[in-house]
Amino acid sequence: MPDADRPQELPARLLTDPEMISACRSRDFAKVFRLVKTKAGIYPSMIARRCELTPSRVGEVIAGQRQLQHMDVVERIADGLRIPGHMLGLARRDWETPQALVVTEREPPQAPEPEQQTPASLPGPDVDSILALATRTSLSAATLEAFRSSIEDYWRRDDQHGGQALRPAIVGQLRHVVGLLKENRPPSIQQGLYGIAAELARLTGWTYFDARQYNQARAYFTEALQLAKEIDDRQFMANVLACMSLQGTYQDKPADSLALVTAAQDQARSALDTTPRGQSMLSMREAFAHAMLGNRDSTHRAIGEAHHHFEEIRPSNPDPSWVTYFDETKLIVDTGIAHGRLGEAATAEPLIADALRREAHTNQRGRAFHSFWLARTQLDQGKLEQACHTATQALEPASAVGSERVSGHLREFYDQLAPHRQEPVALAFEARLRALLPPVSGSLRP
Repeated sequence: MPDADRPQELPARLLTDPEMISACRSRDFAKVFRLVKTKAGIYPSMIARRCELTPSRVGEVIAGQRQLQHMDVVERIADGLRIPGHMLGLARRDWETPQALVVTEREPPQAPEPEQQTPASLPGPDVDSILALATRTSLSAATLEAFRSSIEDYWRRDDQHGGQALRPAIVGQLRHVVGLLKENRPPSIQQGLYGIAAELARLTGWTYFDARQYNQARAYFTEALQLAKEIDDRQFMANVLACMSLQGTYQDKPADSLALVTAAQDQARSALDTTPRGQSMLSMREAFAHAMLGNRDSTHRAIGEAHHHFEEIRPSNPDPSWVTYFDETKLIVDTGIAHGRLGEAATAEPLIADALRREAHTNQRGRAFHSFWLARTQLDQGKLEQACHTATQALEPASAVGSERVSGHLREFYDQLAPHRQEPVALAFEARLRALLPPVSGSLRP
């Protein structure tokens, strides 16, 4: 159905009105139609058109001269007026499931690709030959700085909108830089290019991870490791392994996650330039892995180490740009999430709430993630009204960023809300959810 023809949602205040709830429960359509007219501005002629009834029949119902009892008519009323199925004693209607809650099928297992094989989605030889022209120009430290600035800009836009739209540009720049590595250049320039290529590969992997395309993400993370290994940048290798560890928590592979973060910490310890901030970030990733495994004591120990390392940060120890995101706000919210994963909701809630108050409004994805986490910890404690209010606030940033991971967090909260779906505050949340993230037609999987 085109958007222009799609029935509009009833106001949340009407769906949660006790009089409306009572009228729907008893299928008193005379009262339902009158309430829809007075409180939603949907007049009898519009009711008739939406519900595939004749205007005279609607008039007779409102006048109390006719009752509507046939199941197919009741279903048409539910669908035409957008009354949730359970309010009329019906099964959940297809339109009640927004696009964001449609489960994306996980990627089928793929055979390992040769290390040097070029992913099929990358530009073909014609593009390579055009980009090769750039290798004839001389590179300077200023050129490398320009590359680094563009990477920082990619990360900023990724936080604001998600990385899917950026990915073609990032992959194109990665191939361009890898092409530059094929020519002999001064060691300082060559080393800089390897570092830039490694960061572009990691960023590409991150965009696939955010889209829940885990096989592609792992391939690019592996490429980033190989590039960093060429220049023995062990601190950066630790960072890539930490990304892969985080992906393991999303794939429900906590043992893999712990093994990867342990390898990351080994790399960091062997590097002479690992900063306290980097060590703090790695300890927090270790806490996530232990929390997923249910290791309470190990989780608390890793959290303590993360805070201890963070307290050792000094201005005299400059950090690589890729770890500066791990600031005090990030430390606090990740601490809350680690406690939340352990089921320690009462400890997690004030930490996540505090971090949200500090968090930049431009980080749309982060605010959506953390708000859904806060809502889940509130629901775990039986604070239904607070949880629905928090989740409703998260819908605005969630709708502004293209991220399957955000959708996954929304689905988890939505599933957790299932026992409370008929409560007024839950109905109001669902109405807002459908308004911001419209449903799709056809068969949907919740």
